[in-house]
Formats: sequence, C-alpha cells, structure tokens
Amino acid sequence: MLPSHPIALPTRRLRSIAASLTAAFLAMFAVSMPAHAAPARPQLNITGYVITADLDPASNHLTATADVTFTALEDLTAPVFELNNGLNITKLTDSKGAALNSERLTTNSTVHVSLQTPLPKGSSSTFHFEYSGTLLNADTSPVEGIKLAAVADPISILLYPGRWFPMTGLFTDRFTAEMHIRVPSDYTAVGSGTPTKAALPGNKTEFGFSWTKPGFPGTIVAGKFLPPVTGGLNNIHVYTTEKRKAGAADFAALAGREFEYMTSTFGEPESGRINIVELPEDAVSAAWAPQMACIAGNRIVDHNSQRLLANTLAHQWWGSEVSPATLNDAWVTNGMSRYAELMYLEDSAGKTAFQSAISDVSAGALAYDTEPLTTLGRLDPFSPQFQSMTLEKGAMVFHMLRWEMGDNTFQRFLRGMLSQYTDKGIRSSEVQAVAQAQSRLELTAFFAQWLDGTGAPSFTDKYAVYRLGNNKGFRTQGAINEDLDLFRMPVELRIETDGKTEDRRIDVSGTDSPYTIETFGRPRRISIDPENWLLKSTPDLAVRVAVLRGQQLVAQGDLTGALGEYQKALDSNKNSSLAAYRIGEVFFMQRNYQSAANSFRDALRGDDDPRWTEVWSHIHLGYIFDCTGQRDRAVNEYRLAVQTNDNTQGAINEARANMQTPHKCTRADD
Repeated sequence: MLPSHPIALPTRRLRSIAASLTAAFLAMFAVSMPAHAAPARPQLNITGYVITADLDPASNHLTATADVTFTALEDLTAPVFELNNGLNITKLTDSKGAALNSERLTTNSTVHVSLQTPLPKGSSSTFHFEYSGTLLNADTSPVEGIKLAAVADPISILLYPGRWFPMTGLFTDRFTAEMHIRVPSDYTAVGSGTPTKAALPGNKTEFGFSWTKPGFPGTIVAGKFLPPVTGGLNNIHVYTTEKRKAGAADFAALAGREFEYMTSTFGEPESGRINIVELPEDAVSAAWAPQMACIAGNRIVDHNSQRLLANTLAHQWWGSEVSPATLNDAWVTNGMSRYAELMYLEDSAGKTAFQSAISDVSAGALAYDTEPLTTLGRLDPFSPQFQSMTLEKGAMVFHMLRWEMGDNTFQRFLRGMLSQYTDKGIRSSEVQAVAQAQSRLELTAFFAQWLDGTGAPSFTDKYAVYRLGNNKGFRTQGAINEDLDLFRMPVELRIETDGKTEDRRIDVSGTDSPYTIETFGRPRRISIDPENWLLKSTPDLAVRVAVLRGQQLVAQGDLTGALGEYQKALDSNKNSSLAAYRIGEVFFMQRNYQSAANSFRDALRGDDDPRWTEVWSHIHLGYIFDCTGQRDRAVNEYRLAVQTNDNTQGAINEARANMQTPHKCTRADD
C-alpha cells in the first residue's frame, strides 16, 4: 500500500514516472491482497506447513520440500493449490506415501491434483511436495510485472504472495509454519518466529523458524545482511546490506516510535519483536509478515518513508492479528492499515498534515466508487478499482466511524475487533456487530450506505438569520440538503459569528434536514463538515478524483487517457495547479517540450494547490531548458525553485544539483 498518496506528491524523476507509478500501484496489492484463487470458493483449509528450502543465489535456484496439512471443506477429488510458475514439482505423495498425479497450469500458477480415492468433507490429510526451479525476476510471478520471489545476490526474497510454496486462500487462509531455510554461510535469513541457526557442510547455514499461531508466516528474506541495528530498542531489529547501513539507525528509531504509538492505540500485538528487513529495489516497496516489515532499500534511507513504514507496521494488527474472512471483507484490514498510517501522521505531524492526507484519501475513495465494498470479491484485486475501494474508501469508513463514535469509543471498538477475532478472519457483518456493541449506536444505516452502497452525498445549505428581541442574539433557521435519499448521519455545522465560532452537530436524514440554531453573535458564515469527517462530493474533490484517475492511467501506460482525465480536472477548476502540473508531466514524458512548458507555466499561475507545484514546476521548466540547449534559462528556473524554500521530495536538493550539472535528457525519459 504504503506510500503517501501519489496525488499529493510530485514525481521526482521524470525518466521513471510511469515505471514508479506502476510499481507503487501494484506493490500495494502484491503485499496486501491475493489474486483470484482458481476455485470459485475455498475447497480446502490449509492449517500447517513444514518446509525445507535450499537457496542458491549463484544459480538463482530454489530446491524445497513442503509437507502441507489441510482439511477438506467439501468432498475432494481434485484439490487445487497455487505455486509460482517458475517452480516444478518433482514428487508429490499423500499421507501414506502413495504417489499422486498433478497437472501444472503455469497460466494461472495453479496445480491440480488427481485423487484415486476422494477425501470426504471434514477430513484432514497431509501432502508431501518436492519441487525446484529458477526464481530470478518477474517473469514467473503470479502478479504480472512484479517480482515477488527471487533467489539472487545480495538479497533473496521469498514473499508470501509470490507463492513459493503450495498454498491457497492468500491472506484469508491462516496457517502455522515450521521452516528450515538453507543459505550460503555469508547470508542471514529472516522469517517469522525466533530463529535457530546451525552450520552445515559446504559453507551453508540453516536458519529455523517456527510460528505456532494461525497466521501468515510465509515470507522469507535472506541476504548479505550486517548484524541488525536496534537503535537502542530491544524489540526493533533492522537488517540491511552494507549499501544501506547509513539509514539503519534512524529507521530503527522511527520504527520504534511508530510501533509504540500503534501499541498504545491498538493494544499489544501478537509479538513485540519487529524485524525490519531490506528488500531489493526492483521488487515491491514493502511487504509484511508476522514480526516482519520488509522495506525497499532506497526507502530505508529516504526521510519521506514514515507513512510507508507506518502502514507496513500496522499490518501486525490489521492483517496478521485479524484478517479478512473473504475478499469481500478486504476493506477491513486494508482500510484500517491505511487509517492507522493516517492516525500516526496526525499524532506525529499534526492536524494540518492529517487533513491534507484525508483529502487525498477521499479522492481515492471516490475514483472508482461503482461497486459496494462488500461485493469486491468478484473483481480483480490488482485493478485500480479494488485499490481505491479497499484501501481508500475502507480508510474513510473507519474515519467516519470515528466521527460517529468519538475518539475514546472508536479506540474501544478497534481493540474489541482485535480481541474478539485474534488469529481469525473477520466479516463485514461482524465489524458492524462489534461497532454497535462498543458504541451503543444503531449503525444499520451507516453500514448500508458505506458498505452496501456507492456514491457520496453532495451538501448544500440554505438558511436565513433573524434577530431576537431584547438583544438576545440571533436565530438561524435553515436546512442541510443532500442528494442521497437514504443517507443518515450526524453532520458538523460550523457557525462563524462576529463573536466566537460555534460548532453544532446536526442529524441529517434524507435529502432535506431542517435545523434551528441560536447564537449571541450574528452568523457571518456557515460551513458543513469543516473538519472533513465525511466522504462527500465537492468541486475540489472532483478535480482530485480526475487527477488520480489520470495518474493511474499513466501507470498503465495510457498517456492519452491520462490527458483526458487531467483535462476533466481543468474543466472543473481552470485554475488547478495540480491538473496543469500533471499535464505538464505527460507532455514532458512525450518530449513535447513546448506544450510541457506551457502547462508548467499554467501551474505557476494557478491556485498553488498543493504548494509543491510551484517548486517542481520551476524544476521541470529547468529540465526543459536544459533539454533544449538553453542553459542560462535553466539555471534561472533552478534558482527560482531554491527561492521557494520548499524542499518537498528533495526539491531544493534537486534544483541545486542541476544548477551545478545540467539535466540529461535521454531516451530514458520516455
């Protein structure tokens, strides 16, 4: 999931904008949600593994055995497992040692096993798999274009979504695991559970891991890691290669602060130990497992990775301790991990940063809001719609519940879910039951609107002000109007008077909700939901939604479609600096320098929202002048960028570097 929302930040390196957006988009799903399993519904429930794996980074080869214990959920004649396309089964036997026939379907990473004697529903069995293969890049990945399993130097990754062992029900089917990982003696393996370590002949080391609680202990990262850095914290261990060691201590300290905040908010996790492990930079930006937060090496030394780390750590509670029962319930853990990230942002950076992030998340929530959250199991979980809904709209559901309940009750509600469903999957209906029990509120209308419905209200306010006699103040009579007939929620009304500002809570039900308010001072301005507690349609949000859709089209390589979405944003707000800036990016990628320059100039003349569009527009104009052989004009733009004193995404550092060395325009910019 997860980094700061892409709508809120500039693209730092234009030569890799499309690649970086694609990686960020898909990485979010690679670490948080499964691809569609082959069966329409679960056939079996895997309860435990015993896995031995031998990693040979020199040849990119994996050799492994896996004893898979499972329970049949129906009468089984042809159980189906998922396995990475790069791995071939060399032997498969049942619990009695009898050979089994299997058919390998590399098109969807599945293995179909043929049984001579059916396994009756409710029975348990153990299959023994022996398999091997070359794991090097994304070519064999179950997720197209994303490397999730690779045996390589200096870091090997065997991420759970990479299906490097036979599995089913990704992130919904909980299991225990005993793993024995054999690596070269200069490698360290990191997994879930306190490790054991034993030297083997041939300059090999075996690391053992045992995770005895039902969960998702399916990730192994092995590399030429230095001794772990703790930053003075006994429970935080940061494993990096020599290349990234400079960022380890600061990252450990950051992880300690974030983990402490989440522990105080959500309660004790299943394990107090956290291993932060470096991932190769050509894989996903983040992944998680019990006790593990795996982060790309370049993000460990990046001072803008607080939200990515916070989201990854939040999965220790929302994903590891409690998981979705089905894909239709994915919004619970995806959304709450995103909201936990925002809650930490609020605690560490303040209300302004939190409110800005909420605006961005609201845009993501509405970008593809055409399917109810509770029906998303039928969608491709790697699609933009699934992303926007489970992560962003899911986060907004929790944000709105917090408004309805109040902070203290909301925290009790979160802890109630975690305590009642520890080591279990949770369904959307069960979330509602816990919410109503903890808050003593009737929330049927709330969950019907936000889980089983689509769309968001668009509010208007009509009112008249009357003076009360004998200087007793003023009476305002009005009505909150909105366009969703079934909508029912409390809404905050802020009344700014010529005296003090007053906030009132109005129960809105249906399209027309009258109110009467008396104030001592004359009302000068009345605003609806000034703190952005509700997901609602506004002109400003329409701009952000169109920009977000454009960015996702850029990530998919559809630049023409992206320009169309950005133009829709400009149609909604002709002064939008953000829309003009994004158009400039696309033109720059196309090497249409004159049109790009025009758009960046439009961004500078626009509404300056967000503020970073100013500094980065100057930088891109500098790029353009360098690309067209106008060095003096380029240096002037870089100088103007420095004068903004805005170092968002290292903007000032970038400008100063380009003042010394011209930006190089090559075909890599395309």
